[in-house]
Amino acid sequence: MAAYVIIPGIDGSDERHWQSLWEERWGASAVRIAPASWSAPDLADWVAAVQDAYETASRREPHVVLVAHSLGCWAAASWLEQARPGAVAAFLVAPPDPGGPAFPREAASTFLGLTARPLPCPSLMVASDDDPYCDPATAASFAHGWRARARLVGGHGHINSGSGLGDWRAGLELLRGLVDPAG
Repeated sequence: MAAYVIIPGIDGSDERHWQSLWEERWGASAVRIAPASWSAPDLADWVAAVQDAYETASRREPHVVLVAHSLGCWAAASWLEQARPGAVAAFLVAPPDPGGPAFPREAASTFLGLTARPLPCPSLMVASDDDPYCDPATAASFAHGWRARARLVGGHGHINSGSGLGDWRAGLELLRGLVDPAG
């Protein structure tokens, strides 16, 4: 059994987003981060929010899985680099390119200049081949830098509510493969 830390991107994930649907499915096993700077993201605030959510989740279950989307991938990676926790895995979906032209200006002051460094845990980065925030080659370079397994999916845009994925069953299977590779 695992507890899950939900780490959305800017403004959180709406009720149609797969993260919100998974959080509802997991009930008390899921904890969503609650940064004060949802709309004007501050990296230090988001990393502190990940820490708070992790502390809550790890009291529920010894094994914690970070489930991050978009800008949340960078908050998760930054937290992992600082905290270096045990018994954790990271599921990183659709990381935006901090050096790309579509990177959110709201996050530019503290998220720009981030680079993907090796993560201290099993991790999987999932990206779409038509994400407007990150091209496939750049996403692959992030996975390589994080030493995460990479999975490119076709035609899902930013893998968000606008992608029409519902509860994204294929994503749940990818997550299961990360959390329980043998089973």
